[in-house]
This record gives sequence, C-alpha cells and structure tokens, in this order.
Amino acid sequence: MRKMACWAAAIVLLAISGCGYHTLGAAAHLPPDAKTLSVPVFATRTEAYHTETVMTQAVIREFATRTRLRVTPDANPDADATLHGTILKEYVAPLTYNASTQQSSSFLITIVASVTLTGRDGKILYENKNYVFREQYQSTTDLPTFLQEDPAAVERLARAFAHALAADVLEGL
Repeated sequence: MRKMACWAAAIVLLAISGCGYHTLGAAAHLPPDAKTLSVPVFATRTEAYHTETVMTQAVIREFATRTRLRVTPDANPDADATLHGTILKEYVAPLTYNASTQQSSSFLITIVASVTLTGRDGKILYENKNYVFREQYQSTTDLPTFLQEDPAAVERLARAFAHALAADVLEGL
C-alpha cells in the first residue's frame, strides 16, 4: 500500500514538473541583479504623429509600477538593461458605415511594434519583432460636438501593449 502511494506521488510530481508550473519571475528575462532600465523613445517607421511618445510613456509607467527598477526615459549607457522599441506600422481601417450620414462610424486602429531588451553587455535578453495590437473606437458624427477619438484609442492600445510587454519580460513563460 505504501509502495503504491509513493508511486502515485512520484507520477503526480513528474506530471506537474512538465506542465509549466513555475514561481513568479523564474523565467524572467531581466538579470536578477538589475537595478536600472533605460527606455529611450521608441523609433517609428510611420507617418503617425505622437504615437511613439505615447507608447514609450506607457511602457515606462508599466515597468515603474510593476518593478523596483529605476526606469529612465533616455538612452543611459550605465543602465543594467535597455529596452528599444520601434513602431513598424500604424493604420486605421473603417469598421462600420452609417447609411444615413454616409460616413464610417467606427474604426479599428492597428499598431505593429518590434521590441528588443538588451543587457549592459549588449546581449539580447528578450526580443519580439511582431507585437500586434488593435483598438476599436467610435467616430463623432455631430460636427458641433466633434471630438477626435483616435488619440484616446492610441492611449488605450499603448496601455494594453505596455501591460503585455511587461508580462512577457517579467514573467516570460
């Protein structure tokens, strides 16, 4: 009976060890002794205005909130790690059409970004060359109360991107 219980426990332990269970931070991409993270303004390959700043600020806020790292918004050569980002594409596509006004009434903004985290020695610690994030927004059709909605959509998208990026870097499964 005792032998069977030992076998059952061994099988359970073996099964659990291969199922991806781990402690938080066990697969983190940052060095354990890292104290500073440099996040220079993202580069952009698009014509969109201000998106790179919004994305960079969201990433800085997310890492500053979720870690004890001192996060700097510049290219600091003394930082323990540096996170470089590039916005590869940004485009807006109409989603719905209002037949009475003959205008699009909602849109989908899509941003594709590439991110590389490097250590002080230049070694790549984390890289994802194809982050794709989308955010839907409604268009104001009443001209007297017209409000440009796409900047708010970019901010929401940037927060979602920053959250996902921090999770990938800090908890990298």
